Amino acid sequence: MEAVEQAVCFANALYDKKATNIEVLDIRGLTIIADYFVIASASSALQAQALADALTEKAEEAGAELLRTEGLREGSWVLMDFGAVVVHIFKKDIREFYGLERLWADAPRIALPFTE
Repeated sequence: MEAVEQAVCFANALYDKKATNIEVLDIRGLTIIADYFVIASASSALQAQALADALTEKAEEAGAELLRTEGLREGSWVLMDFGAVVVHIFKKDIREFYGLERLWADAPRIALPFTE
């Protein structure tokens, strides 16, 4: 599975588990840390943890290797590193505070098959 397909697959999995405000940013050419960011909001730390657990399961099914996870215990900002795709799951207030979309404003957005 190509990185963009993986990113969209992860976005869909998060959407299916009731994450909100999901975006996929194409950061190729802007940084070497990854090709795509998937950013999603959770209403609580518990939901963020549940989303991360569901995504881990989906990634295993898809054959994607989870290289590293940060912030799972706290649940306010969970970072999941799959190499070419990095997933950020934020509590809503934490997402607003850090504003990754503003930091990566030059990154094109990938169209997703669902609307919110």
